[in-house]
Amino acid sequence: MLKKILMIAGGVIVLAAAVLITWIGPRNVIGMLRYDQRRDGDLKVGDRAPDAMLVSLDGRGRQQLLASAGSKPLVLVFGSFT
Repeated sequence: MLKKILMIAGGVIVLAAAVLITWIGPRNVIGMLRYDQRRDGDLKVGDRAPDAMLVSLDGRGRQQLLASAGSKPLVLVFGSFT
């Protein structure tokens, strides 16, 4: 009788944990695993960065990124530092 009660209690605990993890955890784990298409890049340490075309703030002009760099290193910072 005690063994049966412990089995039922264990099943309830496992079921409650599964519901809690589903409710709190990531919403779409299967979708993330299925559609994740990331891969390793082709660049190696010391390779020159690929060129990119940037659009000006007014949206009219374009600027080639490597043309801005010249012979000096160029660092792009994406984000806000206020």
